[in-house]
Amino acid sequence: MNAIEPPPAIVRWTQRLEDATGLDTSVHALEPSIRALFGTGTRASVLRGDWLGHAVHPLLTDIVIGTWTSASVLDLFGRRDSSASAQRLIGTGLLAVGPTAWTGWAEWSVAGPREKRVGLVHAGTNGLAIGVYAASWIARKRGRHGAGAWLALTGAAVSGVGAYLGGHLASARKVGSHDPAYDEAAPQA
Repeated sequence: MNAIEPPPAIVRWTQRLEDATGLDTSVHALEPSIRALFGTGTRASVLRGDWLGHAVHPLLTDIVIGTWTSASVLDLFGRRDSSASAQRLIGTGLLAVGPTAWTGWAEWSVAGPREKRVGLVHAGTNGLAIGVYAASWIARKRGRHGAGAWLALTGAAVSGVGAYLGGHLASARKVGSHDPAYDEAAPQA
């Protein structure tokens, strides 16, 4: 008889997070404000991507993560010569986090309870990453390239956790708006 292997530790951790009812107090406290700001009416429709046929949030996360990752590549391979470019990339990512977060909150406002728990930790983790990247940008502005580079690498690690949780929500839990036409069965050949 073959024993069934337990899921990987990260999967078990994510499942525990989904079941963490202790997060419900925070979820319930945020829900009315998030719904009012991002979850109803035309604003919600635009933020969720009804006009596009699917969620806008993943598209915008690519801008944030892409610019921040590019900054770290410049830090690692371009060294001090690329410091100004890396700072601009980090600044670009910081400018993009507002709209990215708004689209995420719009999706969160219509998610189920388990997904809202994970989404809350996703948002908190990303908030921490934003703070670390802002510190990196400030360090670079003050001429402290080395500190800025280390902060950016730390931000990448924190952002990676947030990205994992976001990927879990989008891929495993199918959180994300889409046009109902995508729900129809594919035509038979």
